[in-house]
Amino acid sequence: MLKAVIIEDEIHSLKALKLLIQDFCPELKIVATASSVHKGIQELKNHKPDLVFLDIEIGTGTGFDVLEDVKNFDFEVIFTTAFEHYALKAIKFSAIDYLLKPIDVEELQKAVHKVNKKRDVLSQNQKLVTLLSNIQSSNEQKQTIILSTSEGYEFVPVSDIIYCQADGSYTRFHLTHKRELLVSKHLKEYEKLLVDHNFYRIHQSYLINIAEVGKLIRTDGGYLIMRNGDEIGISPKKKEEFMALMREF
Repeated sequence: MLKAVIIEDEIHSLKALKLLIQDFCPELKIVATASSVHKGIQELKNHKPDLVFLDIEIGTGTGFDVLEDVKNFDFEVIFTTAFEHYALKAIKFSAIDYLLKPIDVEELQKAVHKVNKKRDVLSQNQKLVTLLSNIQSSNEQKQTIILSTSEGYEFVPVSDIIYCQADGSYTRFHLTHKRELLVSKHLKEYEKLLVDHNFYRIHQSYLINIAEVGKLIRTDGGYLIMRNGDEIGISPKKKEEFMALMREF
């Protein structure tokens, strides 16, 4: 049985989550709850849990404040939030689970099952360190995205991504040093995550890193030559918008 701690400052949300865990997650035992950053830090140090349900906003602080203090992440984390918080993109970027309130039973069970099935303290530690580093960094190209492949997790600096290519229901990442990664998510998912990191959907099948554009060829309908030498066509619908974007860039 996994030991769980809930850090949540809204009493009704705390009670609701406790009931859901008690009724639908028999593999969990709640060993402590906390409603403040300070108390949360204490409970984590006292109980050394396997899993922490961590609210993003905790009174006058955040769940990230808790993690900054603890540092030794020998537990899994599932974030909770009542709204589409700005930090959710950073959380998705770091391949960490989250639940939106009111919490859906099936989503809760799915997240807990994932923790129970694939518990990897080293991987989780690296993911949380990456998350905190990304949140503190103001340079989008220096951040790191965590990609889940068939072999495990890959920690990829955004600046290493030349472009992403749709491959059915998968996305193929073309990286520097002629590396490629195949990830089991649609290109649209990564468009949402990378659009604020100077990436642009130039074509239905391609999402490019603007910083990796080597040449813009206007003939033959227009196409790009990326810094690795690959050629990528420009969708006619995107041409005018992309030209304006490149002038600004």
